[in-house]
Amino acid sequence: MNLSFVKDSAYEMFVTLIYILNFSAVIHLIFREKRDTQTTMAWILILLTIPAVGFVLYITFGHGISKDNMFKIKEEEDRILKDNIVNTHAKLECDNSLDPSLLANKDIIYALANSNYAHYSTNNSVDIYEKPKEFFDSLLDELKKAKEYINIQFYIFKDDDIGNKVIDILLEKLDEGVEVRLLYDAVGSRLFSDKSIAKLKKAGVKVGCFFPSFMKIVNFNLNYRNHRKIVVIDGNVGFVGGNNVGDEYLGKDPKFGYWRDTHLKLTGECVRDLNIRFMLDWRFTTQENLDMDKYFIQKNTMVPTETSCDNVGVQIVSSGPDITELDEIKYGYMKMIQGAKKYLYIQSPYFILDKTLVDILRVACLSGVDVRIMIPSKPDHPFVYWASYSYAGELLKFGAKLYTYDENAFLHAKTIVIDDTICSIGTANMDIRSFELNFEVNAFMYSPEVAKKQKKIFENDILKSKEITLDIYNSRSNIVRIKQSISRLLSPVL
Repeated sequence: MNLSFVKDSAYEMFVTLIYILNFSAVIHLIFREKRDTQTTMAWILILLTIPAVGFVLYITFGHGISKDNMFKIKEEEDRILKDNIVNTHAKLECDNSLDPSLLANKDIIYALANSNYAHYSTNNSVDIYEKPKEFFDSLLDELKKAKEYINIQFYIFKDDDIGNKVIDILLEKLDEGVEVRLLYDAVGSRLFSDKSIAKLKKAGVKVGCFFPSFMKIVNFNLNYRNHRKIVVIDGNVGFVGGNNVGDEYLGKDPKFGYWRDTHLKLTGECVRDLNIRFMLDWRFTTQENLDMDKYFIQKNTMVPTETSCDNVGVQIVSSGPDITELDEIKYGYMKMIQGAKKYLYIQSPYFILDKTLVDILRVACLSGVDVRIMIPSKPDHPFVYWASYSYAGELLKFGAKLYTYDENAFLHAKTIVIDDTICSIGTANMDIRSFELNFEVNAFMYSPEVAKKQKKIFENDILKSKEITLDIYNSRSNIVRIKQSISRLLSPVL
């Protein structure tokens, strides 16, 4: 048999197989997966233009997850939180002591309660940490005070200097009889060493890994990450925000320099809602059968500090790909943008929008709202950065103001504040991935004091930023324009 004929036949069979697989993937995308048109078209473009590579990328990053187990989570969540909507509505209808500015925005509270069972509570205190060192100092201090239990969850957890400080405290508290649970994401925490994990487990720490990878290399759920950062201590104190556990967040990575992030310390009834979010993630990940009553007995959890904003209305809002019909945090952002009358300040390391958000921001600009957007001055993911620069730059011609934060630092904060009334801080970026693919959690806070404090933080950050005017944006080089065009084309799948 002619050897070249055999090679040609094998090649033809291989090419035919690739096209069959790609065609099957396209059919699956169109008829089986409920995705927005932009994302579907982006994946079809990738599959058709680079068949072999595109199929590998789709299998690795693009395929959907099975919703069966996710629905089990939601069923249990509904059971636990079933009275929250009723309680929220009753409080808003009957409590005449609420701030008038809050009542003017109660439609946002209703929207989040109805879409996410997001309980609304008022007896809360909030500390905002704009410097990672302040957050970590407070975190370590509060961990040392634990008496009953510690629930700690991070997308990235590294056993470097700061990570080992946390680990040492967890082990110390375990020796004191404190119950400790640590939940981390398999992809985000891929540098979390097996040695440290084994050490924690051997000591008695309960450790959970969200969507674990096969030998830390292959992960069939790579596209769906648990991006939440939650700490709850004794049901009294909670932390949520943008920081992960790693030395780079303390500015020790020369690639990024100073790390600018925003984190919250919460006390009050909202800590219970944050704890519920952790417990639901924990049960899904570990299958541990928890006695919920042990952790959610009603008690006085107000532990205000000198720097706290007290009597703050808070909703803990989570979102994720387990419910395909709703993008809860995105809805909250949209309601805030719609409700802004005076100003709208947004900080996000990634700024990739779907058509709905582009349109709603355009309308805000055209309505005379002072829209200001702040993104980093340097990329940690090049394609994502240039897509962000493109979407933010597009809003300049409608009247928005764009700032790129300090060239010697990296902006990682995820904040949005409007009109000295409402502020949202948490883990969700202003991008499609956070809204549709990642598991996220944010605190929506209804308080003039909190909003004014976040506004002041934003204004101080402007002093360290470069304003990108429309003239500057229009004068960008052809290389930058090409980078933006390619990145924007791929933005639905970034």
